[in-house]
Amino acid sequence: MFFVLSKTVSFLVMPFTIVFILLLCSGISKSPRWRKRLFWAGMILLFFFANEFTANEAMKAWETEPIAYRDMRPYKLGIVLTGAMIPERQPDDRIYFGRGADRVVHTVQLYKLGLIEKILVSGGSGRLVDIGEKEADDFKKAMILMGVPDSAIMVENWTRNTHESAHEVKKIVDSTGYAASDCLLITSAFHMRRSLACYEKAGLPVATFSTDFYGREGTYYPDAFLIPRVEAFILWHRLVREWVGFAAYWAAGYI
Repeated sequence: MFFVLSKTVSFLVMPFTIVFILLLCSGISKSPRWRKRLFWAGMILLFFFANEFTANEAMKAWETEPIAYRDMRPYKLGIVLTGAMIPERQPDDRIYFGRGADRVVHTVQLYKLGLIEKILVSGGSGRLVDIGEKEADDFKKAMILMGVPDSAIMVENWTRNTHESAHEVKKIVDSTGYAASDCLLITSAFHMRRSLACYEKAGLPVATFSTDFYGREGTYYPDAFLIPRVEAFILWHRLVREWVGFAAYWAAGYI
């Protein structure tokens, strides 16, 4: 039940949904006073969520910091979480990555730099309707294409969310004789706080390596403050969904 609710209810608090509901209610309200209030509330939120500066700063504040390879020590096991595939894409004779391809690319780079000895890919299907595609299997295929030997990759391909992943990975780590200090958790920077909290709750306080950064570094120009951008809405959508997920996990006792 929790899995279904987490996938279906969160859309109600997404920025675009909130703005749409406010403007819709403004259009159908019979009260002139409420029509005006709802309209301006929707317009103010529309400008706020479409503002590049506020979206980028909020995302940078939430994302965990990157680590330079030169500042890292070697680990025995790199645990990479899935969540970067485009499902049901045709033709099915290749692997399709979405925005989170850094999870695979940087994991392979860590392996080739000698910073991890083995890789454990964790994650099955996060869809409400399981169509049989397992993201961990596709991650492994991509890593092999990039030159990582099959013998260096372990796969856990049935868990549906980060909570399940943490508990299943803990079992695998214990069975293979690794300690938490031997392990490096690899996932997107915006998702790392919730991931690490889940792994610590499961009794596996691992080190972390963040990838797939959404927050942009650099100097802001006047248009970032004044001109609405669709990209800002996308950042807020990603961020609010992660906040809702974090809150839901906390309420459920997963973190």
